[in-house]
Amino acid sequence: MKKTIVLIALLFFSVNIFASYILIPMDVDAQKNHLKAYGITYWALEKQLKVKWLLNYRGGSFLLPDTEDVQRECQIRGVSFEVLSDSKTESILEEINSPSQNMEAVILEKAPKIAVYTPYGKQPWDDAVTMVLTYAEIPYETVYDEEVLKDGLLAFDWLHLHHEDFTGQYGKFYGAYKAVAWYIQEKKDAEALAEKLGYNKVSQEKLDVALKIRDYVIGGGFMFAMCSAADSFDIALAADGVDICEPMFDGDASEANYQSKIDYNKTFAFTNFKLEKNPNVYEFSTIDMTQQRMIARTVDYFSLMDFSAKWDPIPTMLCQNHTALVKGFMGQTTAFNSDEIKSNVLIMGENKTNGEAKYIHGIKGKGFFTFYGGHDPEDYQHRVGDSKTELDLHPTSPGYRLILNNVLFPAARKKKQKT
Repeated sequence: MKKTIVLIALLFFSVNIFASYILIPMDVDAQKNHLKAYGITYWALEKQLKVKWLLNYRGGSFLLPDTEDVQRECQIRGVSFEVLSDSKTESILEEINSPSQNMEAVILEKAPKIAVYTPYGKQPWDDAVTMVLTYAEIPYETVYDEEVLKDGLLAFDWLHLHHEDFTGQYGKFYGAYKAVAWYIQEKKDAEALAEKLGYNKVSQEKLDVALKIRDYVIGGGFMFAMCSAADSFDIALAADGVDICEPMFDGDASEANYQSKIDYNKTFAFTNFKLEKNPNVYEFSTIDMTQQRMIARTVDYFSLMDFSAKWDPIPTMLCQNHTALVKGFMGQTTAFNSDEIKSNVLIMGENKTNGEAKYIHGIKGKGFFTFYGGHDPEDYQHRVGDSKTELDLHPTSPGYRLILNNVLFPAARKKKQKT
């Protein structure tokens, strides 16, 4: 009997000193697949497990309950993890909670429902966000103009804008591709969709889509946009009620002196920009730095800003990484002119030498938006027809981590915003 009691006591004691939590480290050496680690965290939230995001602790690690399912899932997906005792976990949380440490433990409450605004028929590898969501095994649904105009966004917590042109100028591809079959077909498809939805012009239809997305954010949604989706979205809002399209785009001439009619008060992030009027130039406005930058590929990097985890948890969350220096990459909109960013918009990643912002964030109404310049963090100069990026070759990509930070952002427990 005594032996039985002792055995039971020892077993009880061992439960308490051994594993109670799993740490998914996100520092540079300990994690072999940073991207899939986000997928594990999302999966755990779907299982309604309690998860903590340890901001600035070992690259923004994740703390999960220790279960056989979690360990098995990490092993299957090739994600590094560490098993912690209660005492070790408590020690880590005490360290994070210390006023002397620029760290914070943020509770993640639920798996956000994700929508990707993308044209019909696009493949996952056409866009960096859909590629990394697929690779990380994070589920998403696609929406396009019909769903957006019918208020379909209200069913989602997070929205990504594919490399779209919300100005109705078909991506400004006219100069180089006007005689190419894919451009001609995409223009026909866009015109047919606009007509189906009751519009005379694609530009008018895209403006209403942009306004619906604006209202989604103001109402409390989270919007993430990359490359030309970011600046063309703001341009469309600023040009509300103004015809900025030339005849090859919408069948009639643009308004005279339309630049003077642009209303910067309507935009999310950008101000005082000048529109590119030449339809043969592959550029929307002076917001983009692609044509102005003089940076060799070998030294093309941008720096992530350092924020207070305890006082500024949102930008801290969005900047979690295992390095503060991230490789640059190009796109139709490579980076944003720092001089044309509104003062209330936060620059989170920048190349100060070149005067450009790569990664910015802001609040609009009750919601949030993040704009990220460039097309693909692991494809320096992506061109039409290039092969897709194989993320198995880049499982620790810092540039792709920034995308996934935004995906998990809506899962965080929200603190009441200051008015």
